[in-house]
Parts: sequence; C-alpha cells; structure tokens
Amino acid sequence: MKMLTRRLLMAVTATLVFGGSASAQEKSILVASTTSTQDSGLFGHILPMFKARTGIDVKVVAQGTGQALDTARRGDADVVFVHARAAEEKFLAGGFGVKRYPVMYNDFILVGPKGDPAGIKGSKDITAALVAIKAKGADFISRGDKSGTHQAELNLWKLAGIDIARDKGPWYKEIGQGMGAALNTASAANAYVLADRGTWLSFKNRGELMIAVEGDKRLFNQYGVMLVNPEKHPSVKKDFGQQFIDWLVSEGQRAIADYKVNGEQLFYPNAGDSGA
Repeated sequence: MKMLTRRLLMAVTATLVFGGSASAQEKSILVASTTSTQDSGLFGHILPMFKARTGIDVKVVAQGTGQALDTARRGDADVVFVHARAAEEKFLAGGFGVKRYPVMYNDFILVGPKGDPAGIKGSKDITAALVAIKAKGADFISRGDKSGTHQAELNLWKLAGIDIARDKGPWYKEIGQGMGAALNTASAANAYVLADRGTWLSFKNRGELMIAVEGDKRLFNQYGVMLVNPEKHPSVKKDFGQQFIDWLVSEGQRAIADYKVNGEQLFYPNAGDSGA
C-alpha cells in the first residue's frame, strides 16, 4: 500500500513538474523584426527588461521588413516590428494585423569611403548625392533584400529621378543581405551604402567608411509594431504579444531612449505621436 501511495505521489509530482515546465516554455512569443533592430543591439538591451517585468521570453527572427511581414502573413510570428509604413499599412489592409502602433524613430545616413569619389561629403541633399554617385559610377552597395532600408533606398533613387532598375551599372551591387552584411561589404569594397544610424553607431568594422550625407528630412526612419491577427491565425499568442506591444509603447519607451552606444542615442521613442 505504501509502495502504491509512493508511486502515485511520484506520478503526481512528475505531472506538476513537467506540466509546469511546459507551461513556462509556452510563455514566449516570436517577433518578426528587422536586421537593424537586431544588429544595432537594441533587442539585446530591452528584451531582458521585458522578460524581467513579465516573465515572457521574446524570440526574434531578424529579417528585412518585407520578409518579416511575409513571415507574419503566414502566421509564423506573433508580433511584427518593422520600419516601412506603406508596407505596414498594406499588411493591415489585408487583415493580417490588428493595429499599428508607432514605437520609435531614427534616421538613415549615406555612408561612404573617406576618399569620397562622388564628392558628396557634407551634403544634406540625399537626391543630389545619389545623382553624383551614378554620374561618377562610384561603387554603391544595395541591400537588395526588400527590407525597409532597401525600400527607402529605392524610393530615394526614384526621388532623384533615376530608374535604378534600368540605369544601374557594374557600380551598383545588390547583395540580398541584412544591414550588418551590407556595411561589411561596403567597408571591404570602399563603397557607398544607405544605412540606418542605429546599426552604423554599433558597427565596429568601419574601415575607411564615414558618414557622407545626413540631415535630409527625407532620411527619416519610423518604426511600428503590430500584433498578427489571431482571427487569421489562431495559433498567435495574442495575450503575450499584446503585453509586449503595450510594454513597448509605455514603460519600454524609456528603455529605448536609454540605449546608447559610446554615449550616442540610437533610437528616439515616439509612441505618443499618433501620426507617426
């Protein structure tokens, strides 16, 4: 009888232990986000704070914005955190997201070799700089990965009056990779590249690269976050996902503002700006 009681107790204990362990493992979400939020080190800074506050583990799939949105469309993520407003609004219009929340912004910069073959250093006119790069045939690295940065780059060529698909030459190289890889390629090739400031500030392998163009209002870079629609994908962990979003636009705003590299702030929280 004692042996039977002992076995029953062990069985109940095992159920509680392993059941509790499974429950703890389930207290997690998957966020499809951009390589810039990952490569800049932002997630490494803010996610431990969120987990300490809520107990929710956040796993990040870092992709270009286009790929991140595709991941979310398939229901392979709970939350999507990206930076291409037109693409985000299309995602919402298709019923794939619940609501878009502005989170933060920084800006894009045009980085290039210190030798400055296009003669654009110090310019605040991004379209004039792109015209000069094309005219000189100076090497330019494009992410070519449908990311938010890539979409911004293509839009800037268009604003400069250049049909890059038609007019690109051997000087224009598409690599189909993230921001860190694009900067590494530009550093190795002494080429120009459009980068988000956050990744640039945390980038170590600069070589002969410098900031060539900054300060043009057309280089503004806004980030937004959305819960993937659980009505389309019932597997979405909507409660945990919404907790992450609510934290990002409240307490997390201070955490974002506090993230600095060598004393420089990488992202500026603006969840309170409904028009962002």
